[in-house]
Amino acid sequence: MEKGRISALQMTFMIYPTIVATAILGVPSITAKYAKTDLWLSPILASLIGYATVYIAYKLHKLYPKQTVIQFSEQIIGRIPGKILGFLFLFFYIPITGQILRSYGEFIVDSFLVKTPISVIMASMLLLCAFIVRGGIEVLGRAAQLFVPVFILPILLLIILLGPDFEFKNIFPILGNGIMPPIKGSIIPGGWFSEFFLIIFLLPFLSDVKKGMKYGMMTVFAVMMTLVVVNLIVLFVLESTTSTKNYPLMNVTRYISLANFFEHLESAIMAVWIVGAFVKISVFYYAAALGTAQWLNLSDYRSVVWPMGILIVEFGFWSYPSSMDVSRYDIVAFPFHGLLMQTIIPLLLLGIAMVRKRNRQRKGSKSS
Repeated sequence: MEKGRISALQMTFMIYPTIVATAILGVPSITAKYAKTDLWLSPILASLIGYATVYIAYKLHKLYPKQTVIQFSEQIIGRIPGKILGFLFLFFYIPITGQILRSYGEFIVDSFLVKTPISVIMASMLLLCAFIVRGGIEVLGRAAQLFVPVFILPILLLIILLGPDFEFKNIFPILGNGIMPPIKGSIIPGGWFSEFFLIIFLLPFLSDVKKGMKYGMMTVFAVMMTLVVVNLIVLFVLESTTSTKNYPLMNVTRYISLANFFEHLESAIMAVWIVGAFVKISVFYYAAALGTAQWLNLSDYRSVVWPMGILIVEFGFWSYPSSMDVSRYDIVAFPFHGLLMQTIIPLLLLGIAMVRKRNRQRKGSKSS
């Protein structure tokens, strides 16, 4: 079904923007509502979910090295229950891809292309993603490797140019209200960290599988540090008003002004968002298309790419009447929905698989 191979580093380049792209825009505001000045601690606590998810995904991969979760679910819990669980995974990933596409469209329309129909923006992005998904995992890995520096450099530039506007005293008092506010603030970013389970669709195609766990954990650390830095930037500039902004990082860029010439750098954040959203939608799209083909026992996933694209666009329109509903889903439903489907259910699968493996070993030792 997929003959391509990627390196562990390319997997990192695919997963890093997949998590960070949407998180850097909305997470600072969301965490600030609960954690106040301790919002920078919340990604550190939330990353524990990321580490656990990578560990679970890698252990499942070691037990079933050439299969994804859609395939080995049938071996772990039986054919019919496995098919039902596979359908639930697909019914999670396909609408989520539509939601990500809708969030991308809402951000572009709200911030830049105000008079452009959102349908045009969504359809054009999905068309690009469809071409790269049809190209296979190698094309996707190389594109991510090419685009990630474009994703990271504007963030580094932002840190340097905002230096004069930093008010470092805004970080105090640290843990002034105890540990509970940062813990509450970490629940929603935890949903983003659970997305690391996507590596289960990439690990079977690694050329250096032994590095999968190591690079997965390194990616969790890189995502955590990026979110900590972004939250600190926002805190140092906006202080207590962070929680009132929809896109705090976008507001922060408007503070940049060097000699009344070098300013209005919102386009840099737009570049970060577009590149990150492109990689993120492509990775989710690939997982959904590959998983659907495996669930239907097809010989090639490319035949479902275009029908899947239409379905993703429709989900983006049907599921969320307005941008407020998209934001409400991110805050209220996704952290728990994502954690259930991408961390808790895989943990249960791993537990059942380990028990069954132990039972087989006992039977084998008795018979010998």
